[in-house]
Amino acid sequence: MNTLFLMADEMSWWALTDPRIYTPNLEALARRGCRFDAAYTPSPICVPARAAVACGRDIHEIGYWSSAEPYDGRVKSWGLALQSVGVEPVSFGKLHYRSAEDDTGFVQQVLPTHVVGGIGWVTALMRKPSPPNETSDTMARDIGPGETDYIRYDRDVTKAAVEWLEADARKAKPWSAFVSWFSPHFPLIAPPEDFARYDPQLFESEADLVPDHPVIRELERYFDHDRAFTPQTRGIGRAGYFALCTFVDRQIGKVLKALEKTGQDDNTLIIFASDHGEMLGEKGFWAKSTMYESAVRVPLIMAGPGVAPLTWPHPVSLIDIAPTICAAMGASADGFSGRDLRQADSDRAVISSYHDGGAPVGITMLRWDAWKLVHYAEGHPPQLFNIADDPAELTDLAETHPQAFSEGMTLLTARLDPEAVNQRAFADQARRVAALGGEQAVLNIPIFDYTPAESG
Repeated sequence: MNTLFLMADEMSWWALTDPRIYTPNLEALARRGCRFDAAYTPSPICVPARAAVACGRDIHEIGYWSSAEPYDGRVKSWGLALQSVGVEPVSFGKLHYRSAEDDTGFVQQVLPTHVVGGIGWVTALMRKPSPPNETSDTMARDIGPGETDYIRYDRDVTKAAVEWLEADARKAKPWSAFVSWFSPHFPLIAPPEDFARYDPQLFESEADLVPDHPVIRELERYFDHDRAFTPQTRGIGRAGYFALCTFVDRQIGKVLKALEKTGQDDNTLIIFASDHGEMLGEKGFWAKSTMYESAVRVPLIMAGPGVAPLTWPHPVSLIDIAPTICAAMGASADGFSGRDLRQADSDRAVISSYHDGGAPVGITMLRWDAWKLVHYAEGHPPQLFNIADDPAELTDLAETHPQAFSEGMTLLTARLDPEAVNQRAFADQARRVAALGGEQAVLNIPIFDYTPAESG
């Protein structure tokens, strides 16, 4: 069969369950396939998440820790695995790897966007202490109806993917395509026709309280997005985000229509996911970079031959996509630590980790059954939530539920030593700083608030 992997950027899991958000194409895809209701990103920030998705392995296994350590092909990807059986994967749109010159698995990259200058967001390397964040106000400033480079780029990505699917050559042999858009990633500016669906006044609010945890407060102090918002601009920003979800849903619909038009939908495995979520002001945070559900839990849909329509409630990870694609196309899944989503099991525990900007220590999340454990390295207090009973994660049970906490720590330490991983990440990042010329040289590199679209 063919495989079509579709990816949005920064779409939270609730974007497909909130009745206020208009996403008819994704909802239709979910109705005819499997919606994974507890899917998690391997890292709640773009660059390491996309590296882990490419490699089908968790962050601690591959060492692409941060936004300044992008995927370079050094570790086998699902694209490289497909090439070994004669499939020639093609990508359209955002990759966020190091460079188009690296052999990362795609025989052709159409309109690729990679990290800035091949080095990325270098402030991510400086975490003890983190340097001042001079871009925190832009999240609240760039909101409302309008046009952006991201919107224009996403339209171009859709157009290119549709033209490729409609070409006769696509029917000649099994193919694999990855189509990736920026939306609904900030800036929270959306096409006027989509923005008009949403009344910003319905989404206005005062600031949320930041949880009283030392690492979370340090992260909030570093990013400091919400300080620049008012109740009114929070409403506009949320309306812009919802509208961008509608916009990218329309792009996805055009690609799926082209697949159907060419008669290839009946022999194509379709996977849709987002690389991570969006906090949207929850608990005082915008964007991602936390282990709360809105940042780390993502939409994941699979449809196509042999996929029964159902909702799967048990935890899965985006690292499961690589072995799923490979197994579907007859390639070996050796080396991947993810599992084929078509054989998902109900007793799974999945991991997410963060070693990026603003975090003074490594953060590791484990989700199993109804529980979520968040481990903070170097002696900082852990968190424990029961997601079934407390989906808003308002009550930390780490001290009051010792049996669940002990079970979580046993499962986590069976997979990795979080303290050793924390030390390894800092050591790798120190070497990366030295390779860039030292701390002062890194501090002199201009920082940015979001990656510009390189092509489009």
